[in-house]
Amino acid sequence: MLELVRTFTGSPSGPLQHLVLPHATLIVYSSADAVVLLNAANLQLIRVLAFQEVFPGLEVPGKRVSCIAVDPAMKIIVASIDTHIAAWSMSDVQTDTWRIHSSLVLPDGDLVTALDCRSGLLAVGSRSGLSVYTLILENDLLTWCKKWATRVVTSALAKLAPTLSYIATTSVHDNQVRLYSTTTGQQIQNIPHPRPVVSVVWRYSQSSRSGDPTLLTVTSDSVLRIYLPVVDSPQRLQLHLAVDIPIIFTAPQSVPRVGSEIIWLDREVVGPAVKAALKASEIKNPEVSRLRDVEEEDWDLFLRVLPDGSLLLNAIANIDRKPPTLLRQFTISHSVPGTLFPAPSYLYLLPCGKTASLTLVTSPPLRTYNISAVTLLNGRADALQLIGAGAERMPLEESKILRFVRTPAGRGVAVARAHGGETWMETDGGHNLARLGSWPSTEHVVVLDGGKLVATYSSDNAMLTLHSTPPSALRLPRVSRLFSTPSRREHESIVAITENNFIFYIHIDDSPNPTLVLYSYDSPPLSQAPKLMLAVDPMAWSKTSSQEEHDTLLSVSDDGDLCFWTLEQDKDPAWRCTGRVRTGRSCFKMASCSSAKKSVLVSVHPDGQELTIWDSNESEFASGLEHQRIFSASEPIYDLDWTSTPDNQSILAVGFAHHIELLCQQRKTYFGDDPAWTICLKIEVGRFTPYTISDSVWLANGTLLVGAGHHMFLYGQAQSYGPNSADESLFVHVARINGPLPDYHPQMLLQCLLWGKISLVKRIIISLEKIAKGGKPFCWRPFAVEDYLQEDQTLSIPTRSYGLLFGFPQQLETGEKVFSRSLVESLVEQLEVQPLPHLSPNEHAHLIVLIQTTLEMDEQRRALDANGLRYVFSMRSFYISNRRVASDPGSPHSGDGGIPRQTGWRERIRYRDMIWAFHSESQDLLLNTSTTACNGKMLWSDARALGVFIWLTSVDTMKSHMEVIARNEYMASDRDPTTCSLFYFALGKVKLVHGLWRQAAWHKEQVMMLKFLGNDFTQPRWKTVALKNAYALLGKQRFEYAAAFFLLGGSLKDAVSVCLKQLSDFQLAVALARVIEGNDGPVLRVILNNTVLPIAFREGNRWLGSWAFWLLRRRDLSVRILLTPLRDLADSLDMRHLEIGEPHFDDPSLALLFSQLRSKTLQTAAGTSEISGRREFNFIVQVARVFCRMGCHALALDLVRSWSFERPTTATQPDASQAQRSPSPVSPRTDSSDQSFRTQETFDVDRHGCRVQNTTEKAIFSANCPRSCTRNHQGGKRSRLSQSRYRKFAEISEGRHSSSRIQHGCIC
Repeated sequence: MLELVRTFTGSPSGPLQHLVLPHATLIVYSSADAVVLLNAANLQLIRVLAFQEVFPGLEVPGKRVSCIAVDPAMKIIVASIDTHIAAWSMSDVQTDTWRIHSSLVLPDGDLVTALDCRSGLLAVGSRSGLSVYTLILENDLLTWCKKWATRVVTSALAKLAPTLSYIATTSVHDNQVRLYSTTTGQQIQNIPHPRPVVSVVWRYSQSSRSGDPTLLTVTSDSVLRIYLPVVDSPQRLQLHLAVDIPIIFTAPQSVPRVGSEIIWLDREVVGPAVKAALKASEIKNPEVSRLRDVEEEDWDLFLRVLPDGSLLLNAIANIDRKPPTLLRQFTISHSVPGTLFPAPSYLYLLPCGKTASLTLVTSPPLRTYNISAVTLLNGRADALQLIGAGAERMPLEESKILRFVRTPAGRGVAVARAHGGETWMETDGGHNLARLGSWPSTEHVVVLDGGKLVATYSSDNAMLTLHSTPPSALRLPRVSRLFSTPSRREHESIVAITENNFIFYIHIDDSPNPTLVLYSYDSPPLSQAPKLMLAVDPMAWSKTSSQEEHDTLLSVSDDGDLCFWTLEQDKDPAWRCTGRVRTGRSCFKMASCSSAKKSVLVSVHPDGQELTIWDSNESEFASGLEHQRIFSASEPIYDLDWTSTPDNQSILAVGFAHHIELLCQQRKTYFGDDPAWTICLKIEVGRFTPYTISDSVWLANGTLLVGAGHHMFLYGQAQSYGPNSADESLFVHVARINGPLPDYHPQMLLQCLLWGKISLVKRIIISLEKIAKGGKPFCWRPFAVEDYLQEDQTLSIPTRSYGLLFGFPQQLETGEKVFSRSLVESLVEQLEVQPLPHLSPNEHAHLIVLIQTTLEMDEQRRALDANGLRYVFSMRSFYISNRRVASDPGSPHSGDGGIPRQTGWRERIRYRDMIWAFHSESQDLLLNTSTTACNGKMLWSDARALGVFIWLTSVDTMKSHMEVIARNEYMASDRDPTTCSLFYFALGKVKLVHGLWRQAAWHKEQVMMLKFLGNDFTQPRWKTVALKNAYALLGKQRFEYAAAFFLLGGSLKDAVSVCLKQLSDFQLAVALARVIEGNDGPVLRVILNNTVLPIAFREGNRWLGSWAFWLLRRRDLSVRILLTPLRDLADSLDMRHLEIGEPHFDDPSLALLFSQLRSKTLQTAAGTSEISGRREFNFIVQVARVFCRMGCHALALDLVRSWSFERPTTATQPDASQAQRSPSPVSPRTDSSDQSFRTQETFDVDRHGCRVQNTTEKAIFSANCPRSCTRNHQGGKRSRLSQSRYRKFAEISEGRHSSSRIQHGCIC
């Protein structure tokens, strides 16, 4: 989704070090107080090693790493700052992980001037002399132990010989190379040079069996000198050859004698590449003749970049000959001028795996090239292939980053540093940044015009300065916040907020030069001073040229009220509030608001910090709270930043100390309880650097810029696309998990089935089978929106298939398939072999079961009503989810780019699904289907999971089914009579239990129970004995058996109490009460009033509350609870003591249940009349929003298009004035004070859902219905929804249309 595409870790100013690893070669250089490791092959960042992780209390402002050394054998990197030396090594446990190895501090302010490390031996040159340290293990810690020290001239370079016998040092005070014995520390030899020595290299050859050293030195005039041991005294070195390449190959006098140092090409680097090239080349190829000579003759190769940018490759032969006579030097190749431009100062040839290529690294400028061994030796101009280039060195790159400030559109960004700032512009589609300029240190800064203009504010002179030509200044009071905002003018506008919350709105005038002009100076009309006043992120709407007004400011009060503000740019500019959300939060630490008016708050919580995300669409059906998460105090939040996708979906970046979490919305689903917002990506900046993240900011194109220490990390979107791509871009991923669903998605199919669009589902299945069987890559052709707006039709209607969104329907092919069992079986077989892309395993399993259930429903649709079908779908989904969790206890993750779903084991189906079965007219068939789902042997745990004794309405059926459950419990428990006694006693079958005990000879309680159950429990005496035994069983915590004895003693109340308190199973209590007393018993009423309703109110479960009120014969309340705020309903019922939970209006099926119940009986009609038209209107709009959140946008449109706002069901004939009055959504349906509503009167409903009482009223409705209404009340077909109605729905769903009127079942 997002990948690290560019790092800005500074450019090296001096020589580099390198470390060869088995899988890569690293280049190492210093950057301020850190060491940077890059992959030499592509310059990608590997790790930043900072001194603060080794010396946390060390204050190093303005200081930088002075020396770096690399131990190639032990893979150790050593660096120093002043007197402190730090060492890091690769982890033995985790690959590519660096850990702290050891540390060393020199005494008495003895500054380190030179370092070298080899095979655990550390040579340290300082102002006082030269020291050698060895590694020891002390208290399980690696420690450097001083081996010896000597006072010598301050060393500039120190190099250990590969044999660890000698140390060669240089000094800035003279031109001599001094050799010391590593064992004793004594100086062995002093080698004078005519010029200062800039490089010292010990040559070591595997072919030379002796350990004699060979020393190579390079002086400041680029002369290479080779020192070999004296024959009679091998401890002393003498000069054998001096090579002055510029003298041998003269350049024009106009070209300055400046180029890179001469480098010796290590045979361990060049040799494998030469062998690989020889192996891959033809024997008679003339280009490989040089390769064969290099391998056979054992030449030493030397490379240098000349001042004209050409590469010069020299060879010296016979160095390993004993004695080393007849040293011969010659040129192998010389490339054309300009091969490397500009000419670098340092050159490095490094291995590139086990291939015939090599990696050439230059510095400065820092660049890496790929070069073939063949072309290198032949000097071809096209030999170099540029792989990566580092940024140019900048003055402020080693200054700590404080914050980022971007333009409204994210095209430019200002980087505020500790000692100034820079302006950058986004390039390469968000994959790079280009530096535009810099500015001095200041308190506030804004960047405009994509980074081309910068304005700064300083409180020292209270001046806002626009850095244009010439500069423009404006005096302002002390400013607390400064930001830029999109404007309809040529330049963006500047908004300055003072400490007393006055707001300056400033334009930039272009006549003739950019000039600051004060446009408005005012404060928002607030009753009290806000705690926070923030800018609304303009990322989404700043990209367009729309003239539509947008919010500019967000104010947060001490009470947690969010207010959105926009500036009315009229003759008299003023700030106007466009919305308000009451969060009820306080103690804020930070807040931020997105373009889509999504607000995030971070407040203090007893357990740490609470992050909440709020939507601006607040109503009685939506509190606005979308997401809530508690972070521990050990994981504080430091930063919040929003961006928007092209379709205006919001993405939130939450910044922590070392990582950033990206949160985005995900669709609501019927297949799990996933949160509304999820972490779509976690960016671990800590894996690259130990610095704390100072700031992060979103730029255009979904690019995220992160600052840590003095380094910047640019994360861009992935470049690979396609339906089957696992590495999709961030915007594509967000659109996939929160955008509209494809027609075949199981959630879309389920909602279509729930809302009766069975024919559409069958057509989708037919199309899916056709594509799946085609043998081509899966490519779905979406159905037209009109298909979702049609009423349910038979399958004979032709299917219209659209290739494009606005394409024309294609002609139906001859031989079109029909929905049948063979078609379904073929499709299921195809899906099991090849799952559809972008479906999680959980969703894929639901898709298959929905297809199979649709077939069963089609074959049995005459026997099963709509509510029964809804229950069957949900029941099958429940068992699918549990089977998946049982087979894979871990969190299931999608394959092939699917969406991870954090689903878990569910103990029961939702009360929503139980209520569908409760209102079904085919409960006998549902009971058979449920029993079949339990493998024909339903236990009480199965009955509780399916809510059987909640949704069954027939008492006789409940009794017969309880007997079945009792028998199954008995058989499932190895014929233990105690497991079934509760159910048989509830049925009054004591003798049957007595007979079961006769067969339980193995049971230790058989004799006692046979004697006890032989008594007559209709007599008070034995009832009392049964109750005493029940209390004894309670003391032994045999709760279910105790409830059975309470029933035996005739105390249903006590048995129910045990079920509620000890067993926490109110379903069992309801089952016992309904079986024993029926549906109107006093114990059942107590259970419903004292247990079920408090649970419903506490959990905000309106389904459960509606069912309880229905059984209590308060069917008016059964309807009202679906739409009425629970607190209002509790207050009206004098139930103020009830605990009220969060309202759950996130289920579209609530509207379906409401449409069924509102006119089902006279009582429900009376309840409907208590619900105002405005409330029902807001409820339908909320349900439409939920549909959109589920990805079912077409169903949301169909809902608002077809919903009928019916009139009250109880009314007398009104007078003429009332008959002519149109119903208003803001007024109650019935005025309880109107005495004309005294008698109840039935009415007719036409085919469009409009109420008609008589012919006269039909005529009135027909006359009053506006022409724009899309319903034909004369009985004709419904015409298509007009474009104005589409726009009106968009306004309503976004909360912008507040004066819509609802008439005659239409939104007119």
